[in-house]
This record gives sequence, structure tokens and C-alpha cells, in this order.
Amino acid sequence: EVRLVESGGGSVQAGGSLRLTCVVSGTIYRDYCQGWFRQVPGKEREGVAVIDSDGGTIYADSVKGRFTLSKDNAKRTLYLQMNSLQPEDTATYYCAAGFRATDPAGAYCTRQSWEYNSWGQGTQVTVSS
Repeated sequence: EVRLVESGGGSVQAGGSLRLTCVVSGTIYRDYCQGWFRQVPGKEREGVAVIDSDGGTIYADSVKGRFTLSKDNAKRTLYLQMNSLQPEDTATYYCAAGFRATDPAGAYCTRQSWEYNSWGQGTQVTVSS
């Protein structure tokens, strides 16, 4: 069983920065994907950024150039550095882990929430204008 615990959320003004942290415990397999998702009430959970076991990352277009996903395997920790935050970034942010998606082309990570089966409790990020 994988357990994920997020921290680092808070309230900032537009243009500010926050760093989210996700500590992972349990078994993380070689073909696992890990990442950050966000959700606002009434909307679907959105994949913000995901990282493969080999370090490859995928970002949502809305955060490219502003957010950076990284991981420290020794500390079993996932980070999301968020810069130039905007009010539209306001959401509850979730850390997630799951196996790679597979199809005839191979195995790969996606930003689709249904591919992830382990979730943290969420941390709130609020950006004011």
C-alpha cells in the first residue's frame, strides 16, 4: 500500500510562489508514475504535472514555465515548485501515484486521474489578486 502525505499549501498573492511537498511511504514500483493534480469544486480533477520513474515529466499547458515537478528518491519525496501563481491556480492540490498506462504502443505516464490509484489527502492553495 502506498501512502502519500502533502504539505506546503497556503495563501499567497498573485505573482507569489509556493512549494508543495509529498512524502511517499510504501512500495513504489519501477513502472509507477507520480504527480500532482488539482481540483476546484464542481470541476474534474486536473493533472498538473506527472513524473515517470526515469525522471521524465509532463506538464499541463496552463502551468508550463511556471511550475516545476521534481523528486528526491532517497527522501521518497515529490515536490511541486509553483512560481508566478495566478488566481486561477487556486485549488486543492493532490499528490498521486499509479502504474503506467499501457496500450499497444507501450507503457507511459499520463495526466489522467483515473490512471492513479493512490492519493494524498490534499492541500489547499489560494491565490488572491
